[in-house]
Formats: sequence, C-alpha cells, structure tokens
Amino acid sequence: MTDGFEDGGGGGRGRTRFPGLSSRAYEHPADRSALVALRKLTGFDVVFKALSGMLPERSLRLLFLSDSVRVSERQFAHLHQMLLDACWVLDLEKVPAMYVTQDPRPNAMCVGLDQPVIVLTTGLIELLDEDETRVVIGHEVGHALSGHAVYRTLLLFLTNMAVRVAWIPLGNLAIMAIVTSLREWFRKSELSADRAGLLVGQDPQVSIRGLMKLAGGDHLHEMNVDAFLEQADEYEAGGDLRDSVLKIVNVLPRSHPFAVVRAAELRAWSQSRDYQRIMDGHYPRREEDGDASVSGSVRDSAAHFTERVRTSRDPLVKLVNDVAGGAGHLGGRLRDFAAGAARSARDAAGGGSARDTAAGGGSGSGEDAGGPSGPEEGRAGR
Repeated sequence: MTDGFEDGGGGGRGRTRFPGLSSRAYEHPADRSALVALRKLTGFDVVFKALSGMLPERSLRLLFLSDSVRVSERQFAHLHQMLLDACWVLDLEKVPAMYVTQDPRPNAMCVGLDQPVIVLTTGLIELLDEDETRVVIGHEVGHALSGHAVYRTLLLFLTNMAVRVAWIPLGNLAIMAIVTSLREWFRKSELSADRAGLLVGQDPQVSIRGLMKLAGGDHLHEMNVDAFLEQADEYEAGGDLRDSVLKIVNVLPRSHPFAVVRAAELRAWSQSRDYQRIMDGHYPRREEDGDASVSGSVRDSAAHFTERVRTSRDPLVKLVNDVAGGAGHLGGRLRDFAAGAARSARDAAGGGSARDTAAGGGSGSGEDAGGPSGPEEGRAGR
C-alpha cells in the first residue's frame, strides 16, 4: 500500500505517496509507441549520438542561472515547497533545480541531459492558483521521472538548428524529418505528464481547471468545466472529413496537444480502473523496470489504439474503421465463396467416380467398388 503524508505546500490535506513508482504506471500508450517509432526513424540514432556531446546543457544552466530566479527556500519558497512535495509524492529521489523566468506567456518545461531543470514562466505563476500550480510542477516532475528531458532538449536544439540551415535544402529536410517526429512524440509525452500531474494534485477537477485557464485565461468566473469538456466531445466528433484533415494539419507545428484534447484524455484516465489501482497502491515499481517486457508494452499500445479506433467518433477514423471492417467482411465472404466452390468441386469429382464404377469402367477392387457383387463373386470362385 502507499504511504500517506500531510503535504507541505500549503494544501493542508493528506496526500497519497507512491514509493518506488515506475513511470510505466502513468505513461500514455501513445507516448510509448511514439517514442519507439522515433527511435526507429532512419538516422535518429546517428543524430542523437552525434549531438549528445554537443547539446548545450551547460549553456542552458548558465543561462537560467544568469537571467532567471532559482527557486529555493529563500526565493519563491512556496514553489520550492511544492517541488519537494511533488518529488515526495512521485518518489523522485534527486530533486531537480527549478527556475522562474520572466515571460508573459504561461509555460513550463523540463530540459537537460544528466540533470533535468524545470522552468516556470511568470505568466504561468500569475495565471494559476496554488493547487493548479502544484499540478503543473507535478507534470514537470513526471517529465523528469520518465526521462523526457533529454528528448525535449534535443527538440529545442534541432528546432534552432533547422532555422540556421534552412538555406540548405537537403540538410533542412533531414533535420525537419527528425523535428517532426520529435514533436509528434512530445505531444504524446504531454499526455503522460498530465497524468503525473494528476497523481500529484490528486484532484481531476483542479487538473482540468488548469488546462481550461491555459485555453481561456484567468476568467474562471466566466468559464465552466462541464461546458469545456463538451467542447472536447464536439471537437472529436464534429465536422466531416475535411475537419479531420484540418485537425491533423493544425496540430503538426505544435509542441503540445490542444487543451480540450488534454482535458478529455485526463478525464477518461481519471475515471479508469488504472488510475484507481495506482491510488490504491497497485502499480509497477521501478525495481521491476528491468524485467518489463518491451513486447508487452507494444501489445498494450496496440490494444489502446485498437480500442480508440473502434470507439472514435472522428469522421476520418470512422471511415478508416468502416473500410477496414468492410474489407474484412468482404474477405470473409470471399473465403466462404472459395470454400464452397472447392467443396462443390470435390462433390462433383466424387459423383463422377461412382458413375464410372457402376458402368464397369472402375479399375479398383471389388471392395472399393462396393455393392454385393464383390462377395457374390468370391463365393462363386470358391
């Protein structure tokens, strides 16, 4: 079972802790499958190995140290306590450094290679209340626990590089192929980190409220969580095939999924048996990660996508599902037709052989020919 503790971040209520929690417990299946696809991308391993020593981790640290405010017991003490709280809940042993940087845009990120660094913007801190901020910090700690920071750093580096080599056609194409795949993975990784934030905040309404603020600003008195979630349902099901294609086009340049999509995904997970099992203390442990089956993760991801395709209301997904189902139905009818034709051919061949034998043209033994003539001839011969 999990341990309970009174959080020190000002929440004033008991929180559930998850000792030894493996990131596998909250990682979204789409996150795992997208990362597998990314690692299989031609040239990714070569680029990753080549850039690992070039990634500006030291430069990033110096930049934040020189031009941001480091969170500590003496600076942004309430954020420091929330960071300790999140690391305690998710059982992240090494607490990452955290900085606040001046930027009116609400944002947060976790970057770095060996030592992740969490960065919050002033726009985010001013937008969210204490409970919502706790969820965001838990979100970033989830990125750190999952090892996402290194790929996020690579994405930042390659995005900047793509701008610098845009004048080289082939070079830009090669980099943008990897950047596009990294963005696809990173959007999926956000769904995993949203789940980690929920495990820290432990209140689905607070998590969804924070996402609603990111979409509509600090006008909570003008917004409604239920109505916001209805937008998510409408976004998934509404429109026709053109809207489905536009959804894909609109999300391609983004690093994060749309807020309503994240809210819908989080609502579904918060109501699932998987979430309840984690809260009850039944979850994968870090010490079991070495024994975890890659094929098992692939199967889980495949099962997730199969279920999503089956239940999706998106017009394009429904069309693909209907075509696949129609093809399967047609294939079954063709198999039945072929089996029936073969059976008819065998029956026809058997009937022809019997007629030949009855006419005296059979070449088999009397026993094979059947009928009473065999035994009668035997008696006459004796």
